[in-house]
Amino acid sequence: MACDKGLKPIEEKTQESQNQTVNNASASQAGASTLVMRRLPEFTMDAFNSETGHFTTVSSEDYKGKWLVVCFYPADFTFVCPTEIAAMNAHLDEFKALNTEVLPVSVDSKFSHKRFVETEPLLKGLRLTIGADKTHEVSQKFGVYIDRDGVALRGRFLFNPDGVCVAQEVQADSVGRNVNEFLRQVKAWQHATATGEVCPAGWRPGKKTLPVNTDAEKMAGHVGEYITLDEILS
Repeated sequence: MACDKGLKPIEEKTQESQNQTVNNASASQAGASTLVMRRLPEFTMDAFNSETGHFTTVSSEDYKGKWLVVCFYPADFTFVCPTEIAAMNAHLDEFKALNTEVLPVSVDSKFSHKRFVETEPLLKGLRLTIGADKTHEVSQKFGVYIDRDGVALRGRFLFNPDGVCVAQEVQADSVGRNVNEFLRQVKAWQHATATGEVCPAGWRPGKKTLPVNTDAEKMAGHVGEYITLDEILS
């Protein structure tokens, strides 16, 4: 799994194997799965483009060859959700500078999204397009749909330009996620992908990386001789 060898996705099982898995797994077990190192699920759904004020559609095909954040949230007109959407929107220019697309998604309709954006003060000036997973099909494919409640968990997924998921974060609904930490992860993944180096805990641009692409054998078992704990925590 060294970065210099590239990230190889876990390929999906054959249809026969998938059918057997579905027959043997409960919905809760499916929801506990991970997309990390798997390919972006195919989807098409209605959406509301907040920047233009018009309805549209979004598709997995729209994001081929791009870095992509798919960010599920439980519902419109709730309490934590608009704070997360507003935070992502506030950093949208940074995401764009990183050639990264951002797609928030909930199970609400496109009409609900429109009204939500128009009435919630925190969403004034929103530029994001919000996916409307009215059929729940997309959130089920991503493994975040909770059938009991009819909503999606707070699931955030980062896909590289090859359409492979490199990072995933899923939370229950009471605590919002940190967009600054996620931006750090995007930068770290882009650096690791571009250089073949790996990024230690808390890495930020300008900090020391671990060049295992050139010194893997020398570094194995001796990472502490290359980087200190103070450097990691600084």
